[in-house]
Amino acid sequence: MSLVLVINSGSSSLKYQLIEAGSGRSLASGLVERIGRWGGRAKHVAPVAATSGREGDAAEAPSPSSGDTVTREREVDVRDHFAAFDVMLEAFAETGPSLVAHPPVAVGHRVVQGGARFFEPTVITDLVKINIDELSTLAPLHNSANLEGIEAAQRAFPDVPHVAVFDTAFHQTMPPAAYTYAIDRDVAAKHRIRRYGFHGTSHRYVSRAAAEFVGRPVEELRQIVLHLGNGASACAIDGGRSVDTSMGMTPLEGLVMGTRSGDLDPAVLLHLQRRAGLDVDGVDELLNRRSGILGLGGHADMRDLVDASEAGDERASLALDVYAHRLKAYIGAYLAQLGGVDVISFTAGVGENSVRVRAAALAGLERLGIELDPVRNAVRGSETRVISTDASPVTLLVVPTNEELEIARQTLAAV
Repeated sequence: MSLVLVINSGSSSLKYQLIEAGSGRSLASGLVERIGRWGGRAKHVAPVAATSGREGDAAEAPSPSSGDTVTREREVDVRDHFAAFDVMLEAFAETGPSLVAHPPVAVGHRVVQGGARFFEPTVITDLVKINIDELSTLAPLHNSANLEGIEAAQRAFPDVPHVAVFDTAFHQTMPPAAYTYAIDRDVAAKHRIRRYGFHGTSHRYVSRAAAEFVGRPVEELRQIVLHLGNGASACAIDGGRSVDTSMGMTPLEGLVMGTRSGDLDPAVLLHLQRRAGLDVDGVDELLNRRSGILGLGGHADMRDLVDASEAGDERASLALDVYAHRLKAYIGAYLAQLGGVDVISFTAGVGENSVRVRAAALAGLERLGIELDPVRNAVRGSETRVISTDASPVTLLVVPTNEELEIARQTLAAV
């Protein structure tokens, strides 16, 4: 079997999943959180059959097809990512499936910022790690944590290849007109200031899954993918290649998000420093952690915001209106950039589950060939589904994303 262990190492968390890349089966997944903090917790989920595939057993790889799983949760004291890996390995040994009987052929790592240096999944060498470290200046909260996870994983799995899959790589096909900021060119070059984009792994997976669903080659399609979670981004995809995306040099630019402001007049930052007395850290805290729908409506979770709006909370209703207004603006912009669109897909937590957000974002776009079917839109499910009318020139889809599977497949392809 082509088993790949996928690692997503955050600043205070470690997410993992063991995936059979060929079939897409997930054999186990887990999360270790609050690394380096008090009150850490670990969760490991595996198919029930995995409990018979513990350390030393040669059991057949478990299948999750029955839907029956066993969950192992406990409190842990995790000082760093090396300790988090020990917790993960212990969970596999005690709960299964056995990594002795079912060893991964490779380990795939999510790395947030690849700059302009990495445009494809890359086998990790010492030089690659040096580059990831140097690019930490562009993503200080992410790349350093990604690198710690790589170091810990290489210690735990020294005899298999490790592959970095970069969030930014998919967007390296953007033309200069899309990624260039209109500031002094020498300053921009010296400090590597340009638009990089993020969520690339999700945008790539969803655009290909959408093409497969509609039965057309991805190379023939003009697509807009809306990845709407706590972080949110839009992407214009022409023939399977990213040509524009809403996030910029950092994940702060673009759409309204859970706690991030998205697009903002740069002079607002100067005004806040001069008149409100905020320093650089204060502005950073405001725009990244106290803005978005949290700052506008008092709730960072879209479900809570919708509930509050339906209960008559005017602040929540305004937050939803602003959120949808920004979404609609990007849909229109990318329709113009692409010269028309064949498929628009909603994905991630909000995109897959919020009936109201999808309806608000697409309202009034019928003259552009975008016709939402309210009955189909109200249907909930975990599978890819059509939400447009039969007569709609543009196909509207809900496509559940699977970044871990995409990382596993890219990892396998790289090795």
